[in-house]
Amino acid sequence: MQVVVADDDDDIRDLVELKLTQSGYEVRATTNGVEALEDIRRDPPQLAVLDVMMPGLSGIDVLREIRSDESLKNVRVVLLTARSRDTDVDMGFSTGADDYLIKPFSPRELVHRVAALLARSQ
Repeated sequence: MQVVVADDDDDIRDLVELKLTQSGYEVRATTNGVEALEDIRRDPPQLAVLDVMMPGLSGIDVLREIRSDESLKNVRVVLLTARSRDTDVDMGFSTGADDYLIKPFSPRELVHRVAALLARSQ
């Protein structure tokens, strides 16, 4: 299973990549939304973990692009963010996120949520 991880914070991106790789996923990590969208369009993964606040294209912007592209309709998206207000969560889900995880987060919980999303999508 392929997962694209996009986060401009090196420590968080490395942690997510490590935990998902240890759980058996093939992870492609990017540092911003532009790179993430290019990667996703080039070779659609089963799932993308997107930081909401990134330079260039935000995770929300990338999510909108994914949801507007019929060829990417099967890509599951988890938003990972420090934005915890109800309005932020509502915007994430109304834009088409499959899950929304607030930083700081439990790496174990992220792995479980990724596994659950991928299991439901098969």
